[in-house]
Amino acid sequence: MFVSSLHTYPVKGCYRLDHDVVAVEPWGFAGDRRWLITDPDHHFVSQREEARLALVRPSLTMDGLVLDAPGMESIEVPHPIGGELAAVTVWKSTFDAALADKSASGWLSDFLGRDLRLFWLDDPTRRASNPAFSEPGDRVSFADGYPVLLASVSSLAQLNDWIAQDFPDDAALLGPLPMTRFRPNVVISGGPAWAEDGFTGRRVRIGGTTFRVPKPCGRCVVTTIDQESAERTRQPLRTLAKYRHLNSDLVFATNLIPDDPQAAAVISLGDPVVLA
Repeated sequence: MFVSSLHTYPVKGCYRLDHDVVAVEPWGFAGDRRWLITDPDHHFVSQREEARLALVRPSLTMDGLVLDAPGMESIEVPHPIGGELAAVTVWKSTFDAALADKSASGWLSDFLGRDLRLFWLDDPTRRASNPAFSEPGDRVSFADGYPVLLASVSSLAQLNDWIAQDFPDDAALLGPLPMTRFRPNVVISGGPAWAEDGFTGRRVRIGGTTFRVPKPCGRCVVTTIDQESAERTRQPLRTLAKYRHLNSDLVFATNLIPDDPQAAAVISLGDPVVLA
């Protein structure tokens, strides 16, 4: 097995960046989900309730990021270094983050037609991973629960085969679903479908970096959103519910935690993926 694509999502819920090489940090890939959109009460907002976040395209700069979206002028957003801190909530985690410039919050509010805020995680050591599946000292950025998400091309091919077999009308309408629906960080090729199921509870080595594999990833309605158009569909949850309903979750892809949080490392396209 080997790495066939690498991705980060600078703003949680927004469009991806594709990479040839990524740096691995204790809390995930460098630059991944360090920005967060919230409501006025500082609870996170995602594509679950705002599908059009998929149309917001961030790009990273030395000083922060640039946001683009259809019908909007691009806006530069500097890192709010030394700025106002406020408690934000992502699922069951509440921790401090830095409030971005008001112009960025206004830009997002104008695009989505509701009152929003933008935050930057100035100190990524603040948020602990889920203690039920982590070790003391594990940290995660604004990702849902774990630092890195790994998905398999072979598993996606099997899923698309199931859709075509059991839901031919959906398959005719949608065509094969792309991997972008699942918003992974690292995509692997060359192994059998669902090989990643066997990673759970073990360690996997990608290039020169070792990760612990705490649990598979339970999927939500975000997977039904076309990441290019923001249109909602009925797949893949209909098919995952039939074939991949495991331990109360609809499962696709698996979570990873960097095993040596002090080790600086990179992952590149083509790197081998092996059980350590």
